[in-house]
Amino acid sequence: VQLQASGGGLVQAGGSLRLSCGASGFRFSVNTMGWYRQAPGKQRELVATGTIYGTTNYADPVKGRFTISVDRDKKTVILQMNSLKPEDTAVYYCYASGRGTDYWGQGTLVTVSS
Repeated sequence: VQLQASGGGLVQAGGSLRLSCGASGFRFSVNTMGWYRQAPGKQRELVATGTIYGTTNYADPVKGRFTISVDRDKKTVILQMNSLKPEDTAVYYCYASGRGTDYWGQGTLVTVSS
């Protein structure tokens, strides 16, 4: 079981980035995929999640700026991040959940310069 994330990088405030994550090795369907982030000196926090049924959940700081989409068949999750702010700087972790178990990918660093 593996979650492979990509798409992080350095961007100026107001810019956009797109994070992608693919799940492989799952012999069952995942119900939920999403993204969490951890800034230096802070705890890991929810960014957004999406289910295979089409429902989504966003943390308040990213509502209206970030959009999550989950492809049930491909087991991929995309996070489109627009109007980025310096406070969005963090390591972003891909997440998947299925059959009561949580899975985490390696982090991808997003740096937003002011």
